[in-house]
Amino acid sequence: MSVDPPEDPSAYPFTHQVRVRFAETDAMGVVHHGRYLPFLESARVEYLRHVGHPYTKVREEGIDFSVIEVNLRYRAPLRFDDLVDVHVGIGQMGRASFMMQYLLTVGGDLRTTAWTRHAAVDAIDGSVRRIPAWMVDLAGSQSRVN
Repeated sequence: MSVDPPEDPSAYPFTHQVRVRFAETDAMGVVHHGRYLPFLESARVEYLRHVGHPYTKVREEGIDFSVIEVNLRYRAPLRFDDLVDVHVGIGQMGRASFMMQYLLTVGGDLRTTAWTRHAAVDAIDGSVRRIPAWMVDLAGSQSRVN
């Protein structure tokens, strides 16, 4: 599946900043590809907190949002000490899965686009659940803004 997240930061309802640590860089002096996923996760968790549904509360409601697919498109490298703006918002939504879209920029310059697909599952037995109504509402309000 090809989904291209928007490259315009104004298309995203939330931005989370991370600073690249030296330990996240590789021998070439750029952020190792494996370190991007924690950047996305951090932004996603802070976005949920921002909209009044911290992940701890989601889990208390008996739901987990399991990552089932990831896509990153590297446009330019991130380097040690870069202050990265991770723009995040909800993308496509189905009955039991949804996508989050991301745009990573440094000083307004495009560095990476990404998306993650998540399944709503029961926090105890892992069975598939419907997306919570509050998230469906959130996605609807976000699409009216963008």
